[in-house]
Amino acid sequence: MLKKAVIAFVCMVFAVAGSYSLSFAADWPDSLIKEVEALKAAGKDKKDMPASIAGVKNITGDEIKKMIDQKKKFVIMDNRLKADYDKEHIADAVLLTVDELLKDPKLADKYKKDDTLVNYCNGVKCWRSPAAVLLLKHLGFKNIYWYRDGIPDWIKKDYPTVEGKK
Repeated sequence: MLKKAVIAFVCMVFAVAGSYSLSFAADWPDSLIKEVEALKAAGKDKKDMPASIAGVKNITGDEIKKMIDQKKKFVIMDNRLKADYDKEHIADAVLLTVDELLKDPKLADKYKKDDTLVNYCNGVKCWRSPAAVLLLKHLGFKNIYWYRDGIPDWIKKDYPTVEGKK
């Protein structure tokens, strides 16, 4: 009897968790979720991400550094996991993970649709920043940049990073 109760409880937990995660996916069109899932699968298989994404401008580390040095107004978004961000990130970068954005699109509401948003993650095999730019584009942001080479390139260029939370 106890075994049946435990099995029933476990099934109920999975059913609730499954419907809970699906409710977040419902905020996004199926076609967009499929694109994000394809990027995630490519990342899991250690494949290079696409060279570019329609409607999103590519940007290099040198261009970002120049914007920083010229004190241009823009938001740099680290799309990696929180643990990676806490360990090391580009100075003044804000953490915006794809997982959080998928769950709560309203996280992007603190930014204006015409803000310049520069997104990066762990380089050309990382799926997180390309997925983030797709989501931001869908939300109507107009000035989205993707730093495809990401933090490995930034570090290789010996540009400054910081650790900890912002």
